[in-house]
Amino acid sequence: MIPLVAGDIIAIAAPSSPFEKESLYRGISVLEEMGFRVMIPDGLFERDGYLAGTDRHRAEILHQLFADNRVKAIICARGGFGAMRILPLLDTEMIRNNPKIFVGYSDITALLCVLYSQCGVTVFHGQMVEKLADSDPKTRESLRMALTSEKLPVIKAENGAAIRGGIAKGKVIGGNLSVLCHLMGTRFMPDFNGRILFLEDRNEAAYRIDRMLTQMKLAGCFQNIAGLVLGHFEDCGKSEDIVKIINDIFQENKIPILWGLEAGHGLPNLTIPMGIDAVLDADGLTLNIT
Repeated sequence: MIPLVAGDIIAIAAPSSPFEKESLYRGISVLEEMGFRVMIPDGLFERDGYLAGTDRHRAEILHQLFADNRVKAIICARGGFGAMRILPLLDTEMIRNNPKIFVGYSDITALLCVLYSQCGVTVFHGQMVEKLADSDPKTRESLRMALTSEKLPVIKAENGAAIRGGIAKGKVIGGNLSVLCHLMGTRFMPDFNGRILFLEDRNEAAYRIDRMLTQMKLAGCFQNIAGLVLGHFEDCGKSEDIVKIINDIFQENKIPILWGLEAGHGLPNLTIPMGIDAVLDADGLTLNIT
């Protein structure tokens, strides 16, 4: 990854749901205050029901942005729904030959998985443009640092806890639990073996968290992971209930497990590089991108 510098162009993509124009432009202003130029591609404001345009339209905008040598990074407008629908339409070879920074989370987890596992693109699980202006300073600074730093700072779970102590090394992968669960059985599901898995979610009752994790466990997804990091589980019930579920599901895994990293749905939403080597120190409450 080549860090961005002042004046570099960041393009906005909308691979999922439509977004509020006013909120988008406020988010663009934040990026401009960071020193970047922002490109709004033609057709970004298209709508097709609960999608930001047809599947082909949304995929083609991504292709245009990856192929454009002027664009140094792509940040998604918002998540919602629809990113999985365009996965079969992606020209992975073209994207692989034109790598650039890509940022998003939530529904965009589907794209993060494919871009880093099949295209070798540097991806960041981080705040998107529609909510950027309403996010806290810690979230905005984390995104800026991720985009511009040659060496990323250690990510610390300030209010976190070690569910199980220890140190793990591996590439960080993961994202939204619901999306990852729905990728199972497809050719777009990434390999978790030897990886530090990051999970987060929102508005899922504890029993649904249990059901998704159980399904993934029965499918063998967690068998050889190196470590586990849990982010926000916003509006998912009591934290102690989720922690108990994690303990139950991963009781056979002799791995470090860190609870409470401030990333995902909720604030702060710290930016996490994915597909990159890292060291998880659960006792020290840190994730160090190496």
